[in-house]
Amino acid sequence: MPGGRLNQQERQRIALGLADGLAYAEIARRLDRPTSTITREVMRNGGPAAYRADLAHRATEHRVRRSKPVVPRGQIALAQGHGRDDGAVREYEEAFTTLMMEQGLPKMTASVLTCLFVADEGSVTAAQLVQHLQVSPASVSKAIGFLEVQGLIRRERDERRRERYFVDDEVWYQSTIASARRTAHLAEIARRGVGVLGRGTPAAARLENIARFSEFISESILRAAEQVRDVLHTKPEAKPGGAAEPLGPGVPEDS
Repeated sequence: MPGGRLNQQERQRIALGLADGLAYAEIARRLDRPTSTITREVMRNGGPAAYRADLAHRATEHRVRRSKPVVPRGQIALAQGHGRDDGAVREYEEAFTTLMMEQGLPKMTASVLTCLFVADEGSVTAAQLVQHLQVSPASVSKAIGFLEVQGLIRRERDERRRERYFVDDEVWYQSTIASARRTAHLAEIARRGVGVLGRGTPAAARLENIARFSEFISESILRAAEQVRDVLHTKPEAKPGGAAEPLGPGVPEDS
């Protein structure tokens, strides 16, 4: 499988694939590239509707010229330590953020959630997020507010009275349960429409099908989530002496 940056010819083939309505996975297969590479390329250059090969190529060349082989001044690497490759971690963060964006999260919200997922402690301060993402405190605050409403994170004050944001180990379980309940609510609303529009009518039949499908999906997800909650829950291996490794020298304690 070829590595390195995409060239202009590959970008032209991506643009043609998007115009033909091909999925990212199919475009990736034709280029013998990872699907994540195609996804990141398209999402960082306007999305599937606005992607242009020539503009994407110029934008990439501009980013390369501006980039430096070191972490920008003042920027914090949240996932250092454990012998990790900082560059590989940042690439993974970008891929995970893109995935969250494809599922409907705004970019900043997805970036904040990704930072929490990759932090070993499962928590960060506002200052750490601001420095790591190189954004304004207001942007971080808005993203945190959205994630709190969704029940994906919680906030607490530490011994220094700083606000820390936490992602629980069961966040995916909680998110799945919330999604299943929203689907159940959809079934309830759809079934209400059956009575309003009159049974036996085409519209009522359509809504009845939506209600039955949504009920089945919701009940199946809730049942499966409860069944596998403990079975598939992986806990980190204990370190000798019970001490956990810190986030790394790039994450100061008083951030």
